[in-house]
Amino acid sequence: MSDIFKMRIRGWEDGCEIPAKFAFGQPGKDAPFASAGNVNPEVQWDNAPKGTKSFALICVDVDVPSSGEDVNQEGKEVSADLPRVDFYHWVLVDIPAQLSGIPEGVCSQGVIARGKKVGESEWGIAGLNDYTDWFSGDPDMEGAYGNYDGPCPPWNDSIIHHYHFTLYALDTDSLDLTGEFTGAEALEKVKGHVLGSSSYVGTYTMNPRLRSS
Repeated sequence: MSDIFKMRIRGWEDGCEIPAKFAFGQPGKDAPFASAGNVNPEVQWDNAPKGTKSFALICVDVDVPSSGEDVNQEGKEVSADLPRVDFYHWVLVDIPAQLSGIPEGVCSQGVIARGKKVGESEWGIAGLNDYTDWFSGDPDMEGAYGNYDGPCPPWNDSIIHHYHFTLYALDTDSLDLTGEFTGAEALEKVKGHVLGSSSYVGTYTMNPRLRSS
């Protein structure tokens, strides 16, 4: 048996399409958007490095348009040439060292308007994901979005989005993060504490042209 630190996700093969069960949005029957399952996937790992005192789990979409000018606009498509930025979907730190997985559905069960709480649970300490900023100013959805919220790329984006789930094995039992911390802040705190890491990738699109191909 391999002794390499390895993280895996149940629900899709590494590098393949994420099922709508784990997504925030999906194409609707008569509209470009409908809410999807938004259930957090089951994450498992083994062979943590010697000296591991906690884990941190970060999920980031690396293909988000840097400009929202053409996003979700009828008759337009977001250009593949547009520079892309990161969008954090799951920020979980101080995961206890004795754990070897996070069960499906314990961090998210459906789309929750105005978001889920940040803070401590038996699975670790949840920070904010970037739906917090995305829904800022929306009277129906605005709020602090903690823990996991799944993929919902623009339905008119010309590229398929890639979601990187990375688990870090750390030499500290706490990153001393509290309140509404972000994915970028968590990654900054992780620096200098990483004993090992393992990543798993999923893809997703809501563009009918790309889905049909």
